[in-house]
Amino acid sequence: MKLPRRNFLHLAAGAAVLPVLPRIARAQAYPTRPITIVVPFVPGGPSDWLGRLVAERFRSSFGQPVVIENVAGANGSLGVGRVARAAPDGYTLLIGLWNTHVANGAIYALPYDVQADFEPIGLLSNSASLVVARKSLPANDLNPHSPDSVLNFGAAFAIQI
Repeated sequence: MKLPRRNFLHLAAGAAVLPVLPRIARAQAYPTRPITIVVPFVPGGPSDWLGRLVAERFRSSFGQPVVIENVAGANGSLGVGRVARAAPDGYTLLIGLWNTHVANGAIYALPYDVQADFEPIGLLSNSASLVVARKSLPANDLNPHSPDSVLNFGAAFAIQI
């Protein structure tokens, strides 16, 4: 089989470039530097605990340091704003909550757009709130019309336990 000169030159040029292609096409390893997780509330609360739990898992999975940064204030808006201003490189993450991404956006004029500036990457928890009382409280539901009700809805009161 005779190979025309033009085809031979194309094959030779392709063979010469072939060793360089994997370096060009290879995706960068992630992460190559420390990751920062911003928790928009004070240290010690449930959001901080969740952020530290995620940070430890990231540390063990990625082999890179993970820094927890608590930026509290304005119902989480200060911390969220810090992440909105960060470089969009995947190295600054946020523990977002309903109030930081739904309630604040609905109530306040924010310097960032919660829909355009953020992308959810994972659901960390789903929690419910409960009303609990001592066993000796003579109520077994929250019905204020119950004859045994000791709850007074619509009025502020303190209960000593």
